[in-house]
Amino acid sequence: MKKGQIAEGVVVRVDFPNKGIVITDEGEHVIVKNTIPGQRVRFGVNKARKGKAEARLLETLEKSPLETESTCPHFGACGGCTYQSLPYEKQLDLKEKQIRELLDHAIGDRCSYEFLGIKGSPRTNAFRNKMEFSFGDAYKDGPLALGMHKRGSFYDIVTVSDCQIVDADFRAILTATLSFFQEKGISYYHRLRHTGYLRHLLVRKAVRTGEILVDLVTTTERAGIEQELLAGWKDALLALSLEGKLKGILHTRNDSVADVVKNEGTDTLYGDDFFYEELLGLRFKISPFSFFQTNSLGAEVLYETAREFILGDQANRLNDKVVYDLYSGTGTIAQMLASVSKEVVGVEIVEEAVEAAKENAALNGLTNCRFLAGDVLKVLDTIEERPDYIVLDPPRDGIHPKALEKIIAYGVEHMVYISCKPTSLTRDLEVLLARGYMVEKVCLIDLFPASYHCETVCLLSKKH
Repeated sequence: MKKGQIAEGVVVRVDFPNKGIVITDEGEHVIVKNTIPGQRVRFGVNKARKGKAEARLLETLEKSPLETESTCPHFGACGGCTYQSLPYEKQLDLKEKQIRELLDHAIGDRCSYEFLGIKGSPRTNAFRNKMEFSFGDAYKDGPLALGMHKRGSFYDIVTVSDCQIVDADFRAILTATLSFFQEKGISYYHRLRHTGYLRHLLVRKAVRTGEILVDLVTTTERAGIEQELLAGWKDALLALSLEGKLKGILHTRNDSVADVVKNEGTDTLYGDDFFYEELLGLRFKISPFSFFQTNSLGAEVLYETAREFILGDQANRLNDKVVYDLYSGTGTIAQMLASVSKEVVGVEIVEEAVEAAKENAALNGLTNCRFLAGDVLKVLDTIEERPDYIVLDPPRDGIHPKALEKIIAYGVEHMVYISCKPTSLTRDLEVLLARGYMVEKVCLIDLFPASYHCETVCLLSKKH
């Protein structure tokens, strides 16, 4: 196929991550993202090289037999979800098949392992505890919009006032914020011109406590009238009738040219700059920029599974043992294991997350957790205690090859690897298998209904 060509075909399968394999009427194979097996689609080829073609979805001509009506009116236009029109059991089947194929290919016949299938999210709608909404316009020079990026677009924004992956409080806060700034005629930050005021709206809500934190991210362009403007926005939110409780309303300044939520100074307009969430009997203090799993109830399933893998049927397995929790974030796993371990050492590169981990450990009365800030590759050289057990929960790109070699060199009998990106996991597994480890068992946990993302928990043991 040639670049720029428009064609049609049927989606025969979808590979991870989100790669639809389409066969055209002429028998040619093309990769088209954001598709579902069984759909007939029209697409435009944007890459064609060495007999391989990738294309952009233009239109779904015929729905898949697997599909039902989407529960969200924004589905298709909004780029936030991929599988909204699939019944949840079909979503799980698709993810399980994709990731099992990746694992089997990586592991091959080097060891046999127990595959425990996939565990679904306790909630399939309104499951997210955090959203970063973007300001923009729905089309060039259109009215102010607030929501998610339009599918396939770098600039256009879909106002997701009926988004189904968050609850009614998120939707009410989004609608009130958009209405307020539309009435005031305030402009959004234009990424090409580097002008404008409004950038993002960050909303976080705890499932267990119902506490809500709202943060408006802007440039400093309106410094002269900002105080009055922000006071009006704050009052508009406080006037809302919400199911949860507004714990804090914040304003963050960000003049960076990058399209990310970056903290260049945050002021508290109302209440506190944190809220509390509870998981597995532990209490966590969370700030606007703290890392915390975006599906609280799903995270409980994830961490319970990891704990079962670590302890097995021996509740005292880690007694008098030192555990390394590498890439520890805000210390959720470390604290979960502290009561059954001699000591847990957490390592995390984000300093704010480390400080939050220390606070949370103190909050939960845990004195045998130690958290160190820095790159795992460097920090490992500074820890005197050698580990008896290692838990790995790296970012999406997986573990740095040199850090992985240092981890392997400890020679611990067992490790648990938690991965949010199975392609990174399988790459690292190939190294671990080559260095004398074997995969004992694997379980998938879906924290992201309606999307192609999935968590994988893998138990590894050293060969003898």
